[in-house]
Amino acid sequence: MRVLVISLLMLVFAGAAYAVDPGEQLKDPVLEGRAREISKELRCLVCQNQSIDDSNADLAKDLRRIVRERIVAGDTDQQVLDYIVARYGDFVLLKPPFEPATWLLWFGPFLALLVGAGIAWSVIRRGREGVAPALNAEEKARLEKLLDRSE
Repeated sequence: MRVLVISLLMLVFAGAAYAVDPGEQLKDPVLEGRAREISKELRCLVCQNQSIDDSNADLAKDLRRIVRERIVAGDTDQQVLDYIVARYGDFVLLKPPFEPATWLLWFGPFLALLVGAGIAWSVIRRGREGVAPALNAEEKARLEKLLDRSE
């Protein structure tokens, strides 16, 4: 049983280990190392929570190919990143720069949390206000008189 569990875990995590096809890899290990490091900084625009180095999506494969082409052409790491960002915007970076144009990327999750908390607080507050206080004896007697007249 233990061997089966370990085998299943290996199969589950094997996809990420083989995201980069051997055919994509550069022959020069130094250049390939640079390509892998750059690929770890770029977001897969399909998966969004993975780097292009970990993703099997077709767009991630295309981006890895572009990264390798730019490295072979002699670009520095920063030039490769600048080229990709120029084509796809700051969202392609797993760690976008902190500047006014990307504040929504940085603060968006916190704003969504605050808006959700405000809505929840408002709903809870309205629920408490909507409960009418219990009637006193005088109000109950008056209500019964009104109900008797309407019948």
